[in-house]
Amino acid sequence: MAILRILSLSLCLLTGIASAMAQHRADPQKLDNPKSFTFVVFGDPQGYNKYDINQPLFELSTVWIADNVKTLHIRAVLFTGDLVEQNENSVPRPTMLNQTSKQQWEWASHCLKRLDNKVVYMSAAGNHEYGYVRGDEDFTHFGEYITAERNSLNAEHLVAAFPNRRGQQTLENAAWEFNEEHWGKILVISSEWAPRDEALAWALNLCKSEKYRQHKVIYLTHSLLENRTAGYTDNESYKITPRNYGKGIWDKLLSQAPNIVLAVCGHTGEPAKEAGSKEDFENNTAYRCDKNQAGRSVHQMMFNIQCLGGGWEGNGGDGWLRLLEFMPDGKTIKAKTYSPLFGISPVTRHLAHRTEPCCQFEMVID
Repeated sequence: MAILRILSLSLCLLTGIASAMAQHRADPQKLDNPKSFTFVVFGDPQGYNKYDINQPLFELSTVWIADNVKTLHIRAVLFTGDLVEQNENSVPRPTMLNQTSKQQWEWASHCLKRLDNKVVYMSAAGNHEYGYVRGDEDFTHFGEYITAERNSLNAEHLVAAFPNRRGQQTLENAAWEFNEEHWGKILVISSEWAPRDEALAWALNLCKSEKYRQHKVIYLTHSLLENRTAGYTDNESYKITPRNYGKGIWDKLLSQAPNIVLAVCGHTGEPAKEAGSKEDFENNTAYRCDKNQAGRSVHQMMFNIQCLGGGWEGNGGDGWLRLLEFMPDGKTIKAKTYSPLFGISPVTRHLAHRTEPCCQFEMVID
């Protein structure tokens, strides 16, 4: 009995020590409704990757997401593209980047490793992930680093893929399925940069197929909305062909698919005159809602972070994330804008939430 008492006392002491040593979170996050779930939108992280001094902010963001998978019921992370600044460049240029393309791809892959086997993630392919500099050519290293095999959760959720511009089977055009208690079945489709007609037709056929026509569909692409005006991108000066930008994507897919309820993009944005001002976020976000041919609302949201940490050559984004809370009524999505960089310290946590109309709003699905 004495031994048992000693063991019991030791266990209590160890438990107390462990509790005392547990990290005190400066800004713990919680859902508005415990029955909700979250999709995280991660705006273009190229600015994190192109300078080594910025790169830890990319990892901080993915570590924070992984750490909050259970707390916020995070089901998926949607990257809007441009994981790197340049796809194929071996010469650092200190005035705009000090990392080669290989170093950028490897760091992006390292940061994504924080999410592997913890949460499903997918990425649209952005223009900076193609060609030599900015997306004029059709080759990319995307498929070498973003693979189905690296994340074990893909085995459960990844349901379809379509060949890229070179006929390769990659995740540039792919679809993931989710089944949620209050929302039913959801399909997320990601797209290549400036998708070809064939890629849009594949996505449309998927939406209309017997298997997925009752799903709520989210379409993830890089270039769709202009910043501030929320007009459609069109006639961009990239040389890649064939191609579609925002106007073509709306005409050929979003307006035609009866079950696409939300489209998410990045790509456009510009620095504000005053970093951190209201204008900063207005310059790098956009939202619009239009009716498709079936008369249903298609919500469209642009979220790009690359200028939010001090402009083109700033820190890459200040850690800003867009959190989409899917409410248990099965129709309301609450959009919030949060930075774990500011939230990690009691000194700066009052800066971690943006509540302007462009940063915090609701979308209601028909």
